[in-house]
Amino acid sequence: MSKPKIAIQGITTSFHDLAAKKHFGEGMETVPCLSFKELCEAVKTGRTDNAVMAIENTLAGSLLPNYNLISEYHLKIIGEVFVHIQMNLMALPDVKLEDIKCVQSHPIAIQQCAEFLWGLNGIEIREREDTAICAKEIKEKNLVDTAAIANEAAAKLYGLRILEKRIETYKQNFTRFLVLSRSSVQNEKNNKASLCLQLGHYEGSLAEMLIIFKENSINLTKIQSVPIMGKPYEYSFHVDLEWTDYNDYEKALQTVLKKASNVSVLGEYQKGEFSY
Repeated sequence: MSKPKIAIQGITTSFHDLAAKKHFGEGMETVPCLSFKELCEAVKTGRTDNAVMAIENTLAGSLLPNYNLISEYHLKIIGEVFVHIQMNLMALPDVKLEDIKCVQSHPIAIQQCAEFLWGLNGIEIREREDTAICAKEIKEKNLVDTAAIANEAAAKLYGLRILEKRIETYKQNFTRFLVLSRSSVQNEKNNKASLCLQLGHYEGSLAEMLIIFKENSINLTKIQSVPIMGKPYEYSFHVDLEWTDYNDYEKALQTVLKKASNVSVLGEYQKGEFSY
């Protein structure tokens, strides 16, 4: 039996790779993608069975373009996974911190380590497509004046030495990843859903939706406004809902379908485990 193929953004030891292994275990094959668009394309065309894609970080916030990609490629959310993000500065084994002239990493990783990087006077900060790729490049090109920001697994795989551990500004740093598929998965254990709502342009339209959720004992864990492409200053609302009784959710959903201008159920799934 062949291993399931999972599209990830980045390469082995990237945070997407860690998220995929946390959700699916070791019995799968990751398919590296250099962009989120390529990742969604891989699932849509059947090149992979599923994908794992970051959607929000506790420090950097939501990745708004990724909401649009889910809708654009008509993908379904079938799960979520939370990863504790721990950043390290790494370089070749004999390189010291004072030898470093350039630090490279993914833009979000750089943002999350801004306070540490601020103290490195005169060092070039270079944005790249993936944390693990930065570590791999240092090894392959023997970059003696360059350091990467990545996780400990990347340092071990590419034989780099960690110059400084845990350089992220805030230590309680988590990223939420969505598990994507071409079709939904029915499971009686599902207790969370992600919806995309477009509401009428009248006073109190959003409040109406919130009241519906409250009256049906639905816990609204997230609401995110996302610009509607081609419609300046018009927004859709992405909401995450949790429930203890599926019948409560179904009742609320039927009411929302009648009230909202447009409703897309992006997925129903089991909420991921999250702990500090």
